[in-house]
Amino acid sequence: MYSTQTLTQPVITAAESVQILGPRKKQVGLFGGTFNPVHNGHLIMASAVGTQLGLAKVLFMPDNQPPHVDAKQAIDAADRVAMLRLAIAGNPMFDLELTEIRRGGVSYTIDTMRVLKKLHPDTDYFFIIGADMVNYLPKWREIDALMKLVTFVGVRRRGYVPATPYPIVWVDAPVIEISSTALRERIRTGGDIRYLVPDAVRTYIREKGLYLD
Repeated sequence: MYSTQTLTQPVITAAESVQILGPRKKQVGLFGGTFNPVHNGHLIMASAVGTQLGLAKVLFMPDNQPPHVDAKQAIDAADRVAMLRLAIAGNPMFDLELTEIRRGGVSYTIDTMRVLKKLHPDTDYFFIIGADMVNYLPKWREIDALMKLVTFVGVRRRGYVPATPYPIVWVDAPVIEISSTALRERIRTGGDIRYLVPDAVRTYIREKGLYLD
């Protein structure tokens, strides 16, 4: 017969486990990008990651000037931030992280994460990237150091086979084939972007006359 001792061992409560192991860190997602403009695909991806991983927040983090994009292609940061505010309004999971905008210059993720980890040592960050970006991770500045500061979350995408030596947390999201590049061209040529971006963002673009040049 099995011993009944295993049934009478003391149970460690959640409160006691916190005393032993320390408080559980806050888990926050970071979704970086130019968001030029933000579109519904971005929102769906962020929502899927936040929900599947049970994150406290997903912070949209617009870059000031991405290292891989001609600065002339991006509209003023103030307009990109304004559109993001409109896009995430009403979703308590979403918020903004404007460290890179405030710092100015070229936005390198390693610099940003060193700042954020120093400011928020009680937070574990999950950096969200699309499947198409995973294979480029070896080219990121100081990627080995960056891996110690964040957990990368890859969103699966049909047609992209990840090949990376780095650990990635994979999540699934509805496949929404929208690109900011295609949106800008559609706007420039007089096309309709209804249902591709939030209505408030569409109105903002039209009223400001963005992407017409």
